[in-house]
Amino acid sequence: MEHSPPPFFNRGPAPLVRLAFFASLSLALLVLDARFRYTEGLRSVLALAVYPLQSLATLPAALAERVSGYFVSQAQLREENVELRAKLLGASQAAQRFEAAQAETGQLRRLIGAADRLPLRSTPAEILYNGRDPYSRKVIIDKGSQNGVGAGSPVVDENGVVGQVTRVHALSSEVTLLTDKGQAISVQVVRNGLRAIAFGAGSSGMLELRFMATNAEIQNGDKLVTSGIDGTYPPGLPVATVARIERDAAYAFARIDCRPAAGVESGGYVLVLGSGSGRTAYPEEAGTEGEKRLGKIRRKDPDAAR
Repeated sequence: MEHSPPPFFNRGPAPLVRLAFFASLSLALLVLDARFRYTEGLRSVLALAVYPLQSLATLPAALAERVSGYFVSQAQLREENVELRAKLLGASQAAQRFEAAQAETGQLRRLIGAADRLPLRSTPAEILYNGRDPYSRKVIIDKGSQNGVGAGSPVVDENGVVGQVTRVHALSSEVTLLTDKGQAISVQVVRNGLRAIAFGAGSSGMLELRFMATNAEIQNGDKLVTSGIDGTYPPGLPVATVARIERDAAYAFARIDCRPAAGVESGGYVLVLGSGSGRTAYPEEAGTEGEKRLGKIRRKDPDAAR
């Protein structure tokens, strides 16, 4: 009975022989592939078979690259958002400055046109800031006595009367607006020539026509201009528009609210008219006739003069 060794101990060809065989096979395959392209199909099949293994092997590296790329892109997006927001803020500020400059230019052009229409000496001025008293309606302008501005000078803009200079310094002046409670202006209705006095209403930003009878010939929408009889404002300057009328038979006077025509509570530039430009020339002989008569009486009756 023969005993053969277990398969584990079976030995095949010698290693050198196997090396030579596989080397020869490799060379033969290389030559066949280079000359006749016989292994193209086999290569395609093998590539298709090992593709899942290649994908699985490269999956950790691809996953790590995608994760790092995600965080890098998020950081870049944050930086770009911050940069874009800064640019947007700068652009919005520039646009606001441009709009403000455009509005200021338009106001200056209209103001120059108003100065050309007025047959009076006028001085353009810029409003610096509001007065310190919150209960009054006053502004400070950048023109003073050095620029020929005097107390009592009318102040207007391109739309109408703004107020009156009430205090003058060397390089600045205080202007009391029409809407101040202590301010009054003599006006006239354009439609029928009715004269009245407009008073400031204070914080409401309106004007009031006081002491007007309930049956006064005035209606909503009437335009009011300066009458010129107050000796301060020249005649014909726009003042206000009648906005509301309340008539009550129980009261002797009507309540009439008017909306100022000028930018009393807005705007940055005004015109200061020459001092005394609205004063009418009084007759030269006014008052002298009475003196003459008194002189005659004294000459006729010396005892009465005593």
